Formats: sequence, C-alpha cells, structure tokens
Amino acid sequence: MRDLLEATTPDLDDDDIPVGRVLSRREVLAVFGLGGVSVAALAACGPSALVSAAPTPAMTATAAATATALAALPACVAVPELTEGPYYVDGALERSDIRTDSADGTTSEGMPLTLNWVVSTVDGDGCLPLEGAVVDVWHCDAEGVYSGVSERGFDTTGHDFLRGVQRTDAEGRAAFQTIYPGWYQGRAVHIHFKIRTDPDDAAGHELTSQLFFPDELNDSVFASSPYEGNPDTPNDADGIFGQSDGTTMLQPEQSGDGYAASFSIALAVS
Repeated sequence: MRDLLEATTPDLDDDDIPVGRVLSRREVLAVFGLGGVSVAALAACGPSALVSAAPTPAMTATAAATATALAALPACVAVPELTEGPYYVDGALERSDIRTDSADGTTSEGMPLTLNWVVSTVDGDGCLPLEGAVVDVWHCDAEGVYSGVSERGFDTTGHDFLRGVQRTDAEGRAAFQTIYPGWYQGRAVHIHFKIRTDPDDAAGHELTSQLFFPDELNDSVFASSPYEGNPDTPNDADGIFGQSDGTTMLQPEQSGDGYAASFSIALAVS
C-alpha cells in the first residue's frame, strides 16, 4: 500500500483562530500571546474535568505563564486537525458495528475494540454536549487493507467494512464496535475520523483528524493472528503523529475479550 504524505499546518496569526474546528495547542497558546511555547500539560480530556497546569518552582517564568493560561481554558480541549488521507469514502452507513461488510456479509477478523466518543462544543469556560454531530470513522483491517478503494495489490471497491457513521445523542455520545486496526508500510497504527455538525448544510463545521495507539499495546496485539507482526513505523517515526502533540493518543483498556477506549473532543463552534 502506498505511503501517505505528511500534512502541513499553515501558520496562523495570533488573532485569527478558525471557527468550526478544534483548536490546536499552538492556536490555544497564540490566543494568550504565547505562541511557540511547548508545554506538555495540554491534552485532550473529558468535558467534566478542568485542565490542570499549576506552575511548579522548577518552571521558567514563561512556562509558568503558559501553564496559568492553560489552566483557564475550557476542559473540552484542543486537538489538531490532521490529514484526511487518500482513503476517505463519503456516504458510509449509519451504524454502530462497523465490522461487517454490507456487500457480502463477512465480518472483519481482529481484536475487538469498542470506541466511545464524547463530543462537546466550547461554551465560555466550559463545555456543552453537542447533540446530532456526525462522527465518521474509517480504518484499515488487520492486514492493512481499506475498504471501498482500489489500490496496488487490492481492489475493495463496493465494500464498506470498517467504515461507519454515528450521530451523537443528547449527551454528545456515540459508540462504534470495531476491531483493533492493523498497519501498513510507512504509517503508525491509526484510526481516521471526521466530525461534522451538519453534513447537509454548506455552513456546517467539520474537523478531520486521526487517533493513535501506544506502541507497547500495538506490539502486544500484533503478536497474535490475524495481525502480521509489529508495525514498521512506531509513533515517534510517524510525521502525522508528530503533528498531533500526542493529544489524539488513545488509552485502551481491556474489556471482555478485547479493548475499549474513549475519546473526548470539542468543536469551537460559534
């Protein structure tokens, strides 16, 4: 499978923060006049908790000021927009279990994974659940193959395994039953997602990004069939992961005979 090209993030003026997408860490710092400062404290977190970034004596004056600014941010933080990649297919089925291919009824084999979403919108110094947002998820199978595309070595046109959309409920929640994704040459293990406030409205807002998995967990999962050994690209060697500042890293936990992971995210929609 061909390698994916790394996406680039355009430079932003401090006073020109886009509306209708999640704010990146660099954009958040720019709001406070602290662009270019690197602080590890900023990460995606649940909408019911506040970001903790209390300065310590060891911090420099600049880092302490940055931490104070981050502590005042809404809890529905801030992950970067990442490249869509070449394998997005519009019009996926609205369904919670995306393992089945509707074309032939087969089910993708692999480690079960439940992916839970909490989608919010920034509201002053907090977050509000975003009802009716469309969460679109797609990823490769255990052998690194995507459905619905024609690529060197395979043609899955007309198939839709491991693709689906869900609308968030009144609490901003959506859930997918899928499998732990496999890998392919040149990329870290990842899941693509897109969140849209109103896909049928030209004025609707859209965010596209990717989720990643801890390298150690990848090695454990891929030690068994039907996976094909450890990936050739760990997270720190993946340029797209590098753009994420680690804010889209999942932390799956064992659940039954598989894993479950949750991801909270908020759109800056006005």
